[in-house]
Amino acid sequence: MVDINLSLNTDLAREILAGFIKSEITRVGMTRAIINLSGGLDSALSCALAVEALGAENVFALRLPYRASSSDSLAHAQLMIDQFKIRAETIDITPMVDPLIAHDPNMSNVRKGNIMARMRMIALYDQSEAFKALPVGTSNKTEILLGYSTLYGDSASAINPIGDLYKTQVRQLSRAMNIPAPIIDKPPSADLWADQTDEKELGFTYEEVDKLLYLLIDQRYSPQEAVEAGFDKKFVDTVTARIRRYQFKRMLPPIAKVSNRTIGYDFLYLRDWGT
Repeated sequence: MVDINLSLNTDLAREILAGFIKSEITRVGMTRAIINLSGGLDSALSCALAVEALGAENVFALRLPYRASSSDSLAHAQLMIDQFKIRAETIDITPMVDPLIAHDPNMSNVRKGNIMARMRMIALYDQSEAFKALPVGTSNKTEILLGYSTLYGDSASAINPIGDLYKTQVRQLSRAMNIPAPIIDKPPSADLWADQTDEKELGFTYEEVDKLLYLLIDQRYSPQEAVEAGFDKKFVDTVTARIRRYQFKRMLPPIAKVSNRTIGYDFLYLRDWGT
């Protein structure tokens, strides 16, 4: 197996990501950030980076439990709230979610989870207007590449400071930023139904897939070259199929081109407007 090193320079990463948050939020004339604080590692790191960038007084955390949510999720989010001394509010999404679930008694767990994720984002964007804050994302590079998120749910945000960090790198930086140990050490989970974990649902560990993704994406290995580097062919095929299948989640909805400057194709940013 080829040697793969995903170690971060955590001091440099911390400086870059906090600087990114501050510059992107102030660029649009705002000074505050809001974040869905789930009790998981990704949202904890995004929250800590936002505090470092803007100050605790300018970060607002939302806890958005459903009735089936783990009590640990609320407790772990509270650890962050207490340690980083941020303003927080808890909104129970159960009364908002259950009427839609009741519409179909045979609804799958995936559909229920998608409803919960999107309802949480509705609450986040509503509160962002009330607090006059920009929503900060919590999806890491591994999830984004694998399509392991809900479109317009947990994948929605105005800016995302951790989207170029693999899950194993999120864990490295979280340790460097003194995220509470119970959050770092617990199995990653979207907490959408009982006993759900990311790795059980995906069928492989983050440590395994991050190494493969690093070769495929960062080092531009072909699937065959990844197999020759020591990865199981079935594993490589599964991961590459997910990357291809979920490309639509990583881009704006395609716009049919009928003019000479189309949003997302020719008009990409305001460079000719002096910004």
